[in-house]
Order: sequence, then C-alpha cells, then structure tokens
Amino acid sequence: MEENQITMDSLEKGADNPAFTSLGEENLYEDCDGPRVESKEGRREGKGRFSSYCRKALQPVSKAKHFCKTHAKVLRRVVLGLLGVAYLCYFIVACWLNFQRALALVVMTAVVVFFICWSLFKKHCGAKVLLLLSPIGNRFQKSWPWLKWLLWVALLGGLITWLALDTFKNPEQLISLGGFCFLVLFLFACSKHHGAVSWRAVFWGLGLEFLLGLFILRTAPGVQAFQWMGDQIQCFLGYTTAGSSFVFGNKLIEEVFAFQTLPIIVFFSCVMSILYYLGVMQWLIVKISWVLQVSMGTTPTETLSVAGNIFVGQTEAPLLIRPYLADMTFSEIHAVMTGGFATIAGSVMGAYISFGIDAASLIAASVMAAPCALAMSKLVYPEVEESKFKGKGNIDLSSREEKNILEAASNGAAASVVLVANIAANLIAFLAVLEFINAALRWFGEMVDIEGLSFQMICSYVLMPVAFLMGASWEDSPLVAELLGIKIFLNEFVAYQQLATYKKNRLSGLEEWNGSQKQWISERAESITTFALCGFANLSSIGIMLGGLTSMVPQRKSDLASVVLRALLTGFCVSMLNACLAGLLHVPMEVGDCVTILSSTNFSSTSYAMYTCCKELFASSVLENGTLSFTGAWEGLAESVLYLTQCCRHYNHASCT
Repeated sequence: MEENQITMDSLEKGADNPAFTSLGEENLYEDCDGPRVESKEGRREGKGRFSSYCRKALQPVSKAKHFCKTHAKVLRRVVLGLLGVAYLCYFIVACWLNFQRALALVVMTAVVVFFICWSLFKKHCGAKVLLLLSPIGNRFQKSWPWLKWLLWVALLGGLITWLALDTFKNPEQLISLGGFCFLVLFLFACSKHHGAVSWRAVFWGLGLEFLLGLFILRTAPGVQAFQWMGDQIQCFLGYTTAGSSFVFGNKLIEEVFAFQTLPIIVFFSCVMSILYYLGVMQWLIVKISWVLQVSMGTTPTETLSVAGNIFVGQTEAPLLIRPYLADMTFSEIHAVMTGGFATIAGSVMGAYISFGIDAASLIAASVMAAPCALAMSKLVYPEVEESKFKGKGNIDLSSREEKNILEAASNGAAASVVLVANIAANLIAFLAVLEFINAALRWFGEMVDIEGLSFQMICSYVLMPVAFLMGASWEDSPLVAELLGIKIFLNEFVAYQQLATYKKNRLSGLEEWNGSQKQWISERAESITTFALCGFANLSSIGIMLGGLTSMVPQRKSDLASVVLRALLTGFCVSMLNACLAGLLHVPMEVGDCVTILSSTNFSSTSYAMYTCCKELFASSVLENGTLSFTGAWEGLAESVLYLTQCCRHYNHASCT
C-alpha cells in the first residue's frame, strides 16, 4: 500500500493519485475482495430490488387502471348518472326559486330530453315499431297516388282561404304575394332543363319556407322564441367588449368602427370552432339536413352543405362534404353554390347585429333560406345525371384536426384574422371606389345639367320595381332599391351599414322627409330589406366561391366556373323570395295609446313613438276661422294644445303656424 501513498515528490514529477487510474481502480476492487464483474452483478441486483419495490408500489395504480378498463361502461353510466342527478337538483331548485326566470332553462332541458329519449327509443325500439307499422305503410303507399292529389287540393284550398282572410285588412300584402309568384316564374324561365324539374323538391322547399316564416313571424311561440334567441345573441356578443377593450382601450371601441365591430367576428369565429370541436354544430346540421332530405328528396351531400350554410360561410360549408365534391353532379354543385350565395355566415351575422339590425330577423332569414335555396336550385338547374349519392342514407363528415378544446379556440380565432382583414380591406376599397364612381357620375351629370347623379340614384330607379314587388311602399322603394344595388355591386356589409343608419334615424324620431330627401324607411320596409340583404349574392363573392371550391377540387375548375353565375342569380332571388314572404307575413306594430305616450314624454328628446303620436296629433288638429280644435281621442282634452306646442318644437306642420 506504500506505493499508493501520495508524496510531495510524486506531485512535483506530475504523478497522479493511482486510485483514480484504471490500475488503481482495479487494485481497489481487489482490496475489497470483489472483482469488477461481481460489482456489476451487485448493481443489477440492486436495480432489480428497486424495480420490484416500484412494481409493488404501483400495483394499486395498475389494478385501478385495469379495473377502469374492465368496467368502463359501468363507470361511465355511474358518472353520467351522478351528473344527471346533480343537474336535476339544480333544475328543481331553479324552477322552485323563480319559474319565470327559469323558463328558458325549462325549454332547453325539454329539447335535450326529447332528443335523448328519441335516440334511445330509435335505438332499442325503432326496428320493432317499423315492423309493427309496416302493414299500415304498405296500405299508405298503395293509396298515395290519389291521396297526394287530395292532400295538394286541401293544402291549396286552405292557403287561398287563409290568404283571403289575412290580406283583407292589409291589401298591400298581396303585392308581396305577387312578387313571390313573379320571382318563382322568372327562375323557372331561367331553368337549364324545363322538363326535368323535380316539382316535389320545389313545392316542399317553398312549403317548408312558408311554414317556417309563418311560425317565426306570426305565431306567439315563434316570435317569442326567436326574439329571445336574438336577445341572447346580442347579450352574448357583448362579451366581446371584455377582450377588445383590454387590447384596444375603451375610447377606440366607442369611436372607431374597426375596433367596435370587427372583434365580434373574431369572438364568434372562436366560439363556432369550439362548437365544431365538441360536435354540436355537426349534430345540428345533420338533423336539419335529414329533415330537408326526407321531405324534398335531395341527395345527402348537397343537403348537408346547404344546411351547413345556415351557420357557416360559403367556403366553410363545402368542407363538410369535401371528400365527395369530385363526384358530385352539376346540379348538386349548383345547389352547393346557391346555398352559399343565399345565406350569410354566423360570424358576420354578429357584426350586422352589432350595427343594430334586428337579430331575430337575421336568424329567421338564414333558417328560411336553406329550404328555399335547395328548392330554387332544383328549379333552375334540375338533376339530369345519375347521382352517385342518390339513396345513400348517411355520409361521413370531415373530421376536425384539433386535439383539444384550447387548440380549437385558438384555431378559430386565428382563422378569423384573414376574414377580418378581408372585410376591412374590402370596406376600404369598395367605399373608396363608390365615392370615386359617384364623383365621376356627378361630373358627367353636370355636363347635361343633371344635379346629384350617383350610383345610388341609378340603382334606386333601376331596381325600384323590384323593391316595390317585394312589398315596400312606393315612397320607400327608391331607398330599398338603393340598398339592393349596393348589396349586388358592392357587398351586403356596406348595405347593412346604410340600413342601420336609416333605422337609427327612425328610432331617433327624425322627420321622415328633410326637404326632398327621405331620412328613413318604414318598419315594414326595414323588415323586407333585412331579409333581402341576408345573403352573400354579390359580384365580389364569385371570386371567393370559385377560389374556395377550386382549392378543394382543382380538377373541376371549369365545371365550377360554368355554373357559378347561374347560382349567383338563384341565390339573389332566394333572398328576395324571403323578403317577399316577410312582406306577406308582416304585421304592423301598434304604437299604443298616443295620449298616454305624450303625457309621459318630457319632449327633451325625440323617438319614433313620439314622432308617430305627434303626426297623429297634427292630423287631428283643425283650424277654422282662427280657432284651433281637435278630433278623435284629442277632442276635449285640455292638454292637447300643450302637446301640440311641444310637438311643434321638434317637427314642422301647418298647425304649428
């Protein structure tokens, strides 16, 4: 061991400690009576003991994992049962505390329970029920050839009777009915194959559109349901302020359009992406498409795309059927394009609602457009080929690539950036081009002593008959026609902005006429125009539609280009058909008792109710031989002169002098 001792002499000669050399290491092992090989075996033995300890410690975890896999179905049912019991307790408490407040919760719960029960019934008892009802079905099929004619006669007779009774008090509704019939005949005249039209699809589509409109616009449950839905969407969109105010600040949000409206598109796109990831949107689209497919006899691919257009845009809906686009017929492609042109995306719908456009009308227009778009697409471009998807029960939806809900939210927000930038760029370009066109037209007009010539004025004259046929009054038709022209040649975004200005002027109680310039349109014309503008059918959308579909099926680029113009015309006419139906079913809103309204008004600011009541007061005033008197409800009322004086402060009338 002496040779292994460290001395000063060895350090000076550069000798290292032999214990750290390979020779010293071997000697150390030898001194410990254990060769190197035996030490490795000892290490292995130690590792083996440690692994056995780990295995013993993890045995409960592995057993629990194995138990969960073995009893996965039972555990799932237990968890769902516990969640169901918890929700039932919450539901009972909510109804017990305030049933009126919980009414929306009751309706949503009833809908969910109905579909759950229906799916369970269909799964466990569907085949048995079909077998039980098969004799009745066979008899029904034998009687159907004469029964369908009896049904059509009954429906036609009922419709004529209802129209006669309904339009008796408001004959102006018949103008909308005439416009509806004219547009259908016009589209039939533009049909590609007149003899191949599937009248089942046409009549069922128009019938579903009419029934939806009747339910939404006329029945109390429909009006309340869609009004409630619109209010909830407006409230929901208000949450955008939390994010946009943090990024841009409150001042920019209140004053600048881009920071006030465009963030709503980002938020809505994010939410839609989450709903797609969770499967909610696919479930809704499949259910709606099933109803349309069964009733109208259309193929599942085209029906699914048109149903998807209720919620998403013209390039997003075809993604649902992307694997099938290459094999679709010309008629099916035309139906896909028409559905895109006849509806708007849910994301931009949020922006239009933020303008002040009625949310219930926008939702109703999108829902009603789906069956009408399918019907009119089959009228204009009937099926003459043999579809590969005819009679196919179900098709597989394209799956999403997101791994979790956070990625879905992030992708939805990121995807909207392109849409927001596109909208902002288009608004800048189109408004600038419109101003340039108006300046050029004014210059040309001044050369021949025509003052105020503009693009809007030309549209108001050219499209005025169309606006009148939809049901707008002759006085409102020029402004409605102007908005239609802006929608066709620019886009519906700009048109809805202008419509929102007219609506704001009306609700603010401004004078209807400012000299020769009309400042707003009636409530009926507003409703008709809201439906007429609800669609992507404008010239700029042709490039968007072709670009989106060509990227999915580049081998069919020429086929897509050959039908796009026909689909654009059909989509525009679908929006106008919806507008005609809105005019036919519109019910004038009663302002109320004007005496009560004016008695509770402080006259410091104006409103539409105040304007209407002041006009009624002006009409009831009579000036004879210098003596002012009143008729109707104002006769004998001591405050009538005071109310007249206050009204004259805001509005001009002969009685004020």
